[in-house]
Amino acid sequence: MILDKFSLDGKVAIVTGSSGGLGQGICRAFVEAGARVFGVSTSPSTATKEMLGEENFEFIAADLSSLDPVDAIVTGAVDTFGRVDILVNNAGMIRRQDTIDFSVENWDSVMNVNLRTLFFLSQAVAKQFIRQESGGKIISIASMLSYQGGIRVPSYTASKSAVKGITMTMANEWAQYGINVNAIAPGYMATNNTKDLRADADRSEAILERIPAGRWGTPEDIMGAAVFLASAASDYVNGFTLAVDGGWLGR
Repeated sequence: MILDKFSLDGKVAIVTGSSGGLGQGICRAFVEAGARVFGVSTSPSTATKEMLGEENFEFIAADLSSLDPVDAIVTGAVDTFGRVDILVNNAGMIRRQDTIDFSVENWDSVMNVNLRTLFFLSQAVAKQFIRQESGGKIISIASMLSYQGGIRVPSYTASKSAVKGITMTMANEWAQYGINVNAIAPGYMATNNTKDLRADADRSEAILERIPAGRWGTPEDIMGAAVFLASAASDYVNGFTLAVDGGWLGR
């Protein structure tokens, strides 16, 4: 049956940024589809654990601005649940400043989390997949700014454009091991990253006028795409960035 292809029964996923927002929604989707999840976040993912139950969800608090936690994340997932089948690189950050004045600190802090750690965590998980001889799924959260320039967010745009690019690179090299690497490009989502935009009445109205769906997205809107890319239903999907944006990019 085709619906069986979407099942994640027996799978183990690592999800970064699991304490709230899109990451928490993805954790919930995976557990509902049958997986167990090892979450990673700067602040403890206590609320997510309470929501999903300790038999389905465990977490580690880690600062992803550094590569130091990478090995502990993979080891922690394997020690807790016995294996890893899925990685979701959801953790990210954004800094807003006029490009003419953009600081080195704002550049480096965003690039470290959104790109550097994302790449090396993906590499570490891919090595685990190869050791397991099981294949696996890697999903990164890209952005509409993987396709567009944006305003006042040069490091975010650079990082998310790079996420789209390295998704294709990793897919090209790792498909031979049965590893599918893809990405999701969310549109304007009602999360902490957009709270300032939503609080600005004029800016929020201008954004909503351009979204054909006529509303901000929610974590629930990402859940189906995440399960699809994590499941056997996407076994022949490699190196693609799927927009979940209410039609923004097609406008």
